[in-house]
Amino acid sequence: MERRPWLASYPEGVPVDIDTSAYASLVELMQDSFVKFSDRTAFSFMGYDMSYAELDRLSQVFGAYLQSLGLLAGDRVAIMLPNVLQYPVAVAAILRAGYVVVNINPLYTARELEVQLKDADAKVIVILENFAATLEKCLAKTPLQHVVLCAMGDRLGWLKGLVVNHVVRRVKKMVPAFSLPQAVRFNAALTKGEACTLTSPAIDGEDLAVLQYTGGTTGVSKGAELLHRNLVANVLQSQAWNAPALTRVPANEQLTFVCALPLYHIFAFTINMMLTLRMGGRSILIPNPRDLPAVIKELSKQRFHMFPAVNTLFNALAHHPDFDKVDWSHLVVSLGGGTAVQSAVAKLWLEKTGCPICEGYGLSETSPSASCNLVTNQAYTGNIGVPIPGTDMKIIDDEGLELPPGQPGEIAIRGPQVMAGYWQRPDETARVMTADGFFKSGDIGVMDEHGFFRIVDRKKDMILVSGFNVYPNEVEEVVASLPAVLECAVIGVPDERTGEAVKLVVVKKDPELSEAMVREHCKQNLTNYKLPRWVEFRTELPKTPVGKVLRRELRDPS
Repeated sequence: MERRPWLASYPEGVPVDIDTSAYASLVELMQDSFVKFSDRTAFSFMGYDMSYAELDRLSQVFGAYLQSLGLLAGDRVAIMLPNVLQYPVAVAAILRAGYVVVNINPLYTARELEVQLKDADAKVIVILENFAATLEKCLAKTPLQHVVLCAMGDRLGWLKGLVVNHVVRRVKKMVPAFSLPQAVRFNAALTKGEACTLTSPAIDGEDLAVLQYTGGTTGVSKGAELLHRNLVANVLQSQAWNAPALTRVPANEQLTFVCALPLYHIFAFTINMMLTLRMGGRSILIPNPRDLPAVIKELSKQRFHMFPAVNTLFNALAHHPDFDKVDWSHLVVSLGGGTAVQSAVAKLWLEKTGCPICEGYGLSETSPSASCNLVTNQAYTGNIGVPIPGTDMKIIDDEGLELPPGQPGEIAIRGPQVMAGYWQRPDETARVMTADGFFKSGDIGVMDEHGFFRIVDRKKDMILVSGFNVYPNEVEEVVASLPAVLECAVIGVPDERTGEAVKLVVVKKDPELSEAMVREHCKQNLTNYKLPRWVEFRTELPKTPVGKVLRRELRDPS
């Protein structure tokens, strides 16, 4: 207890540890639920309810199709989809067929997409047609051998699907022109899969399940290797931690999650897909959380109990004039993650819903949950809580020595949910893993005498925009490729709406260079959340004697 003082704060009924051997793999976990909850709804999307039985059947069929392509065990299959029904089908199929999921942000530019596909050596991509034009630009430079093309209305039934696809393509014009003659349509792939049989390979906890790309603590984009056992552990840890709050859900009601976070993000992947399936719950898929009127319209038709979200979404919803059209009275857990929850937002959310935001902490490298506030709390704490069951955390100095309570240092995490390492980057893995198995997070924190942790700073220069990591060196590399730029630097600045925003400081080589030219170049090469909110021109950048840019001076308001 002296080494782990947080255990004294655990709510009654929450175990100190979990049985990580409960399931040999994510596949076993999913298949157990497909049998147990076959008649329940697993995912709801645009008025269509997909049952556990349907998800079971479709994932078997799609998995058989993937196997028919001649892939080898452990091959990587990329998914570039928003929150649509094809996402859980594709994930379940890929894992059941013995392959590895590579989650890709659908808003990536062709440059970003190419980099990730090459690094993962992905052989197949499952992509929404809305983003096919991006793939077309880089396809020839990637290792992809097969493209499966999805449309928004694919699984909504013949008539509704037709209408939805017409509106998306013709009315809202959300599908830019593209040419991918080799692509197979998702429904056609299912038809082909019907003629095949899924061969269930032997999969155990040490097998790779997901490559989750992150800049980690250094900014170099790399894939965190999440094994089956890592993700199973985090699902079981999350279930145990949330259990005290879930006793308030009536026994005759199916536990229902709102899935407004993108499923390609590890937070939603673990909570909104895998935890939902483990508990026989239902996940309401929100394809575009930025469309607040659509989010509120959908939620006004639903009764739900768990709402994982980031600070910006809690804030935007709470300030929306139609907020009260939604019945929030059944909400038992509002789970905040991805970025720090602001006290003003937490206060307003509690006032308007009666359900406090429970803030957690984690990273792609920890599957993601490492610590969380108590779900029995009724007030905002401003900290990231305590390590969840089976997890050990400590504060260390630059030499790796443990620091006492109250002294700031780097947060280090050890537990069954910690990744195996970075994909094909042993040097990067060695930088972040200690000899005794702790992962160095890159976040500077402090632990109090009761074992509660608080983040005080970030070790590296990463910028957190609405829960998404932005790495200055990536943005700087894109801007520096403009011939008219002499040099540049990127920093994060506080922003009321997104937590932080990107500020770009540029030194011109060509006096004709304008802000509009810089912004257009960035727009062509960076996804939306990485775009500079502020662009400033200077005659020089502050530097050390050896020429390193002093970002801290750029941050200084004076």
